[in-house]
Amino acid sequence: MNASVLIQIAVHNESSFLKQAYAEPPFRVANITEIRNPQQLELMLMSSSPGVLDEDYYDISIRLEENSALQLTTQSYQRLFSMTKGARQNMVVHMAKGSSLVYLPHPVVPHESAVFKAANKIYVSESCNLIWAEILTCGRKLNGERFLFSFYHTVTEIFLNDKLVVKENLRMAPGSIETGVVGQLEGFTHQASLLYLSPSCLINEKKEAILAYLLTQKDILSGVTTAPVNGLIIRMLGNGAEQLFDCVKKIAGLINFTAKGSSSRLSTGQADFAGVGLPVR
Repeated sequence: MNASVLIQIAVHNESSFLKQAYAEPPFRVANITEIRNPQQLELMLMSSSPGVLDEDYYDISIRLEENSALQLTTQSYQRLFSMTKGARQNMVVHMAKGSSLVYLPHPVVPHESAVFKAANKIYVSESCNLIWAEILTCGRKLNGERFLFSFYHTVTEIFLNDKLVVKENLRMAPGSIETGVVGQLEGFTHQASLLYLSPSCLINEKKEAILAYLLTQKDILSGVTTAPVNGLIIRMLGNGAEQLFDCVKKIAGLINFTAKGSSSRLSTGQADFAGVGLPVR
C-alpha cells in the first residue's frame, strides 16, 4: 500500500489552525485540541490499518508556517508485521521562522522477520523550536519475540538554514549484530531518543531538570548530551515500552516551549493521550 499525508499549519490572530490536510487510506488526521483558538494545535495521526505490512510505503509531509505551533502524536503503537521485502516511510518537515513542533509518536513494535526503513528530514529556520522523539522495542516481548525482527533503520536529519546540524542514525539487525553487548543495548530490550532544539532557551537549566527527573526513574539507563546547536539529545534504555513512553512525554513537558495560555497538556508535563492502545511490556 502506498499512502501520502500532508499537514499544513498556519496562524491567525496568534492562534494556530489546520490550514490544509490530506490523508490517503489508511491514514486520517484528527484534531484533538481541547480549547478554541489554541496557540498550539494538537493533532493525532490515526490509521485504520493494524500495522505496517510488507511493501508498504508511507510519504508524510508537514509544513509549519511562520509562528505556528503543532503538537503531533499517533493513535497507537506502530506494529511492523512479518515481511519479505520490507516497508519504507519518508517524512519531511518544513518549519518557517518562529514555528514550533512537538512530535511524540508511540513506540514501534517490530514482529518476527520485520524489515523497515525510514528517513526523516526536518528543515528548521531561525527561532524554530523542535521536540522529536523515537521509541523502538524488541518486539512482542510477552509473546517470546525478543529481537526476532530482521532489520530496522531510521535516519533523522535536522537542517538549520539548509545546513545539516544533527543526524540521528538508528540501525539494528539482530540476526547479525548481538544486541546485548557493550555499545549496543547492554542487556536492555527497549530504547528511546528525544531531540530538542530551541535557540532561545537556557539549555543548561533544561538539562539539569531532565537529569533530575531521570534520576527518579528505576531500571532505566539514560544520558543527556548537548547538541551541536542550542539543544539537547536525550537517550534512554529500558525494558518496557510504556515506561519509556511515559518518560518521553514527561521530559517533553519539562522542556516544552509553548507559552502560557496554550492548550497543550504537555506544558504541565501531564500528557494523557487518547487512543494509546495496548501496552507492550
